[in-house]
Amino acid sequence: MNRLIKSIHQELLPELQIESLTPHNPVVVHQVPAPWRLLGTGNYAAVLYHPSYPDQVVKIYAPGRPGIVEELEVYCRLGSHPAFSKCLHAEETFLVLERLYGVTLYDCMHLGLRIPKQVIKDIDQALDYARGCGLHPHDVHGRNVMMCEGRGLVVDVSDFLHQGPCWAWDDLKKAYYWLYLPFFCPLRLRLPYFFLDVIRAAYRLYRRLVPRRS
Repeated sequence: MNRLIKSIHQELLPELQIESLTPHNPVVVHQVPAPWRLLGTGNYAAVLYHPSYPDQVVKIYAPGRPGIVEELEVYCRLGSHPAFSKCLHAEETFLVLERLYGVTLYDCMHLGLRIPKQVIKDIDQALDYARGCGLHPHDVHGRNVMMCEGRGLVVDVSDFLHQGPCWAWDDLKKAYYWLYLPFFCPLRLRLPYFFLDVIRAAYRLYRRLVPRRS
């Protein structure tokens, strides 16, 4: 771990260029120093890893984006659970996390991969566990949950201290049972990313225009 932390400070942080353009869209990474590799981006941060340390990832918050203290608190409350990562190290602008392997449900739809019911059940159980830890699962959508060998994982817990209502996961489950299982799954349809992004944008607009009572 000490060598990884040293590499973060000497190689990654001085050369990484990351920017948050809008609060409700993923951050933009303009430059990643070799040999570091970008795994993904979220609305707050980018996730990277070093090939010499493939089982750990570094989540670096974009300048001006809050939330790292809250996310660390979430990991402390979650402790050890098979559906969640663990925080291995924390500093002012980044977290070192245990790496979870798998494919996001968003990418499963793009690739035409079958999503078994067990994945949905696992995520449901994991979210119930988080509620039992005094947390409030929030912003749980197709890009924040994964499938690995037929089991479900939750990969982003940064908003789990938010106490406002959020129906993203309930709505995703409805789409899974009402649309995916009877129509998309049998056909193994591969949906282009631009189509998935249109659905994502339309859903956000719908939620703003038609708020649901708690």
